[in-house]
Amino acid sequence: MENKQEEIQKIKSELRSYMNGVLSQSLRERGLRYKLIFGVELPRLKEIASRYEKNHDLAQALWKEDIRECRILAGMLQPVETFFPEICDIWMEDMRDVEMADFTCMNLFRHLPYCSEKAFQLMASEETLVSYTGFRLMCHLLSKPGAELNPRSEEEFLDQAEAAIHSDNPLLAEVALNAKSRLKKIG
Repeated sequence: MENKQEEIQKIKSELRSYMNGVLSQSLRERGLRYKLIFGVELPRLKEIASRYEKNHDLAQALWKEDIRECRILAGMLQPVETFFPEICDIWMEDMRDVEMADFTCMNLFRHLPYCSEKAFQLMASEETLVSYTGFRLMCHLLSKPGAELNPRSEEEFLDQAEAAIHSDNPLLAEVALNAKSRLKKIG
């Protein structure tokens, strides 16, 4: 049986074999800041993740790597049962860019039993990336079949969304508008 470090080395080796230099360079030019960016596309990352069982220790170790693809895989391999709110807060402190926020919301955050509470907490942040992540998470929540907000939550959400839409931040305005339009679709 492989230990955690052997698994990480095996994953890095797989990532290296799928490296896309053009995409890697493009991501760097867009401002992504990691020690290493392999430029591996999402379908390949899903293929790699499918070869592993969800594993808390492995996911946490992958997140700590300063490698874009390891962090994306961490979100895919992290079991929701052991991803406590405190760990979510730690990951959010270490979140660097919109791309990672999107992948982490899609692969992990939206499946958390406390995702609704976390979305509201994140949306209320003064930090752009944190607030962005909250709105992205709300987009996922409002896309689920049968999604609805109670009147108090809806009012709070609409207040947050309106503030973001009318802010001087185009990134927040766009994601808040997107989330608000999803609410209208279920209403």
